[in-house]
Amino acid sequence: MAKIIIDNSSYNIEKTNEATLINQVEVVYDLLETGDNNYHLIYNRQSFNIEVLNKTTHSGKLTLKINGRVISTQLQNKLADLLKKMGMDNNKKKLKDLKAPMPGLVLDIMVKEGEDVTEGQELIVLEAMKMENAIKSPQDGKIKKIAIKNQDKIDKNHTLLSFE
Repeated sequence: MAKIIIDNSSYNIEKTNEATLINQVEVVYDLLETGDNNYHLIYNRQSFNIEVLNKTTHSGKLTLKINGRVISTQLQNKLADLLKKMGMDNNKKKLKDLKAPMPGLVLDIMVKEGEDVTEGQELIVLEAMKMENAIKSPQDGKIKKIAIKNQDKIDKNHTLLSFE
């Protein structure tokens, strides 16, 4: 069982092999994935185009665009409860420096100094072992300094950028 909060309304969602229940009422729908983070939902003879704009797994925050309207939600489930009990929820310490998780070649820097970024936003593309890896922001914040440039060869734990 999970709870999803949209604006000031909450909905209990339960999924079994037989049905999906929202607030203990069975709902029947068709959902089709139409591309990366894009879905088409048919429910109650209505059609909805859904785009996942931002998904933060550990905090349960999910931002959707449904038929052009942006909606922010908060999911509360067993994983979120466990993370909260372990002290790993939204009360995490802010990072000052973002370091490279692996050695590689900087292919693209997608932000500029002074730019505001959100958690999960792609910041840097790093090539390692012939694969492109998107380095995402671990937090909301403002970029203070970028310590690399395109085509730099870097080692693991090399400082990529700093947050204010």
